[in-house]
Amino acid sequence: MSEPFSFQIQARSSQTSARAGIFSTPHGRVETPRFMPVGTLANVKTLTPAQLEAAGAQMVLSNTYHLHLQPGEKIVATAGGLHKFMAWKGPILTDSGGFQVFSLSEIRTINDEGVIFRSPHDGQMIHFTPERSIFIQNELGADVIMAFDECPPYPASREQVLAATERTYRWLERCITAHQRSDQALFGIVQGGVYPDLRQEAARALVKLNLPGYAIGGVSVGEPAELIEKIVKVTTPFLPEEKPRYLMGVGTYREMAQAIANGIDLFDCVIPTRLARHGAALVQGERWNLKNSQFREDFQPLDETCPCYTCQNFSRAYLGHLVRAKELLAYTLLSIHNVTELIRFTQRIREAILADRFSEEFGEWLKPESEELSAPNSGEI
Repeated sequence: MSEPFSFQIQARSSQTSARAGIFSTPHGRVETPRFMPVGTLANVKTLTPAQLEAAGAQMVLSNTYHLHLQPGEKIVATAGGLHKFMAWKGPILTDSGGFQVFSLSEIRTINDEGVIFRSPHDGQMIHFTPERSIFIQNELGADVIMAFDECPPYPASREQVLAATERTYRWLERCITAHQRSDQALFGIVQGGVYPDLRQEAARALVKLNLPGYAIGGVSVGEPAELIEKIVKVTTPFLPEEKPRYLMGVGTYREMAQAIANGIDLFDCVIPTRLARHGAALVQGERWNLKNSQFREDFQPLDETCPCYTCQNFSRAYLGHLVRAKELLAYTLLSIHNVTELIRFTQRIREAILADRFSEEFGEWLKPESEELSAPNSGEI
């Protein structure tokens, strides 16, 4: 990996493929494995940069598609780039917009050139190509940028997934040609749906392009949770040991622990802030609905072991009151805790890997939710 990026593996688990490392970028280091909060529109919803930093965030995400629609990459570039625009000093990763564009199944058309879709803001027709996605990301100025890819839905036929996977590779080649900035690392995305051979062939092809890092995409698109681990298990061994590996759109305890056991380093998900906006807290792997009557007179902190501002200052009863009253403070306090919770989970795993105690300390999360999972047919995982 060329300067100013590097990835150093510090320790490996003796019983799994888990590893602890440091991913260095122009705006700082990311200690892996690590959960990355999602700030789609240049903000992690309800949280300030100071609150994110206090929660332990080292790298955050923003989204190319959404920022292109509002406020537009030109405004962000004129402001001095995404870091200055959102006042975040640490590393930033921008998604290519591929997932968002392909989720607009009712209002978009795909061909080899790119995607044409109708803006949900003003109805204007927009043409997204690999070149345009990279141009927008170059303008935004994130440390890590993602290749424009086609994300097939689940379920999808083998023929549909094969076509999307081959198109993703052709688009990646165009992204590499279009990429203009040496201070941004372009990551490729492995597609292939739930078909092991397509995943492995895609990974082999991407690795030959010698990119700074690799992502596994096309998960969390409706497939059963147990398939995510199996996708990761059959794909990760084909990705380079010396490069960071990123599993896109995943952020539950079990999914992250299982992916880490298979060699994944980075994760992102909207779960912590989305749950907060619905009055829910993540507490040591459980999901609590603060609207429930059991919390009305519960004056304990959410989690007495949690160092976050919310747990150090407020009770379950108070948080439940704010949620029921629909006070905006509820969403901030719950987001602070939920983001801290998922980052702490990956931090604790990192510490366990460094001490070679990952399997012992996190074994409960490495088992499938059901020990007896039926195997899908037709060559699927």
